[in-house]
Amino acid sequence: MSEDKNNLEDDIKKGAEEVKETAKEFSNNAKETIESNENKKLLAGILGILLGGFGVHKFILGYTKEGIFHILLSLLCGLGGIIGLIEGIIYLTKSDEEFYQTYQVGQKPWF
Repeated sequence: MSEDKNNLEDDIKKGAEEVKETAKEFSNNAKETIESNENKKLLAGILGILLGGFGVHKFILGYTKEGIFHILLSLLCGLGGIIGLIEGIIYLTKSDEEFYQTYQVGQKPWF
């Protein structure tokens, strides 16, 4: 009985170590994914299409002033959703390098 208890404790410790390692790997992969240019393009494009009226895609790209303006535009005249949809499509149709040069290096905030 005592031997079974020790084996169970060892198995639990090994399992906990594996879970910690897996969580660490997942965290590191998630950070790399978020920081990569391609995924900023993908994330900004999808959020522009789905949540364009809230300007979320602007905040993802680091355009805080434009994001706030986008929210106000949505609240005042309702054009934010249409503009977000258009921008999301534009983001997704650009090549990775063109997107990076235009919106991250060149800091072009609109269209």
